[in-house]
Amino acid sequence: MNRGCADFQSGRLSRRAMLRAGTSGLAGLGLAGLLRAESPGAGSSLKPRAKHVIFLHQFGGPSHLDTFDMKPDAPSGIRGEFRPISTHTPGMTISEHLPRFSTVLDRFAQVRSVHHKMRNHNSATYYSLTGHAPPIDDIRLRDTQELYPSYGSTVARFRPVGDPAVPSFVAFPHVLRDGSVTPGQHASFLGKAYDPFFVSQDPNRPSFRLPELTLPSDLGLERLDDRRGLQKLIDSQTDLLEWSAAAQGVDAFYTRALTMLGSPRVRQAFDLSLEPESVRDDYGRTTYGQSCLLARRLVEAGVRFVSVYYSASIGGDRGGWDTHGDNFKQLRNRLLPITDRTVPTLILDLAARGLLDETLVVWMGEFGRSPRVTNTKQFGPDGRDHWPFCYTVLFAGGGTIPGAIYGASDRIGAYPASDPVTPDDIAATMFWALGIDPATEFRDTLNRPLPVAAGNPVTRIFA
Repeated sequence: MNRGCADFQSGRLSRRAMLRAGTSGLAGLGLAGLLRAESPGAGSSLKPRAKHVIFLHQFGGPSHLDTFDMKPDAPSGIRGEFRPISTHTPGMTISEHLPRFSTVLDRFAQVRSVHHKMRNHNSATYYSLTGHAPPIDDIRLRDTQELYPSYGSTVARFRPVGDPAVPSFVAFPHVLRDGSVTPGQHASFLGKAYDPFFVSQDPNRPSFRLPELTLPSDLGLERLDDRRGLQKLIDSQTDLLEWSAAAQGVDAFYTRALTMLGSPRVRQAFDLSLEPESVRDDYGRTTYGQSCLLARRLVEAGVRFVSVYYSASIGGDRGGWDTHGDNFKQLRNRLLPITDRTVPTLILDLAARGLLDETLVVWMGEFGRSPRVTNTKQFGPDGRDHWPFCYTVLFAGGGTIPGAIYGASDRIGAYPASDPVTPDDIAATMFWALGIDPATEFRDTLNRPLPVAAGNPVTRIFA
């Protein structure tokens, strides 16, 4: 049995829950059980607290068995090469190749029973970016207006930032793709006005800048305003007033970009050179490290939803978590060291600046990796294949209970053993945390009313 753990001295669990646990026997009831005992009912006063989300998507599928849900007692062909090490929470362990993460894991809530049936990257990633199951599980799944919008676009629609100069949704630095571009990264039927402000440049490059937010030396803001006014005057005298909804969306996007361009607050948020060198070093001089630093700066500036995609490196290095071959070597030499440096720094930095309580950080991939270590002619030895049937998602901040573990996998990490959770529920959890009722409806291209999330929020990981 995979028991949850918590610091019972933290005061996060009520006396009633503790007493209930006592009657059952603390030795037989982990934190997941305590959370079930204390789950909010119809009269609950539990309220969402998050104002921002930093969504860290690990494209390719991280191995839950070699990171946060290790099975040291399983056979060697399943448990793998890595050993678990202790964390600050008694009884909670983590991979030996995440030593810094072990010092902050007690700040996270873990959901260890996430599952679905999509085995292809494009289908599974679309599911993990929107919270809605795709119509087919096929690598050839393409982006269409019939598919659902990304989380950030939905948030931009229903909980936009009040300041028009600050974007509600920013995404960077990769376009996710497996052959074709993965759907779910844009606003879809919500319209272009809710697309992310997408940054395709590498924040780790010395030349990192945003040409969209940089005016030519001979063009001041006054002249820019004049040009924009002239364009509107011309448009008003033509049949452009009869633009299609899509064209109007493009115009709204363009207007928003011009508004951002005139905002010193936004321009400074994207200027990583304003950060002390020591802080940039702490995050790690990698694409992922500097992207997470940029995410913190954007949240500080008021951006509501930030998506950071860990995928193939812009600089040409291998990237992503698709470890069909050399799983342990790739994790040990590349993926886990970068993660171990960057994610704990982000959490500690947000906490030090008083931002963690109001910022929900979500760390997840589109699926986990197979329990059984594979050796194939195509990918080589020591690999793990796609495994959507059980994996782990991490939450920190935004009102979550530090150290909570919800759900459990079975003895080899293959399937949920308790409290199964779907990506629909993960979506509902993020929306709920931001104060958006998951039952809120939007309308697709056929004008059908659809809920923004079909699942139920996992409120038991929130205080």
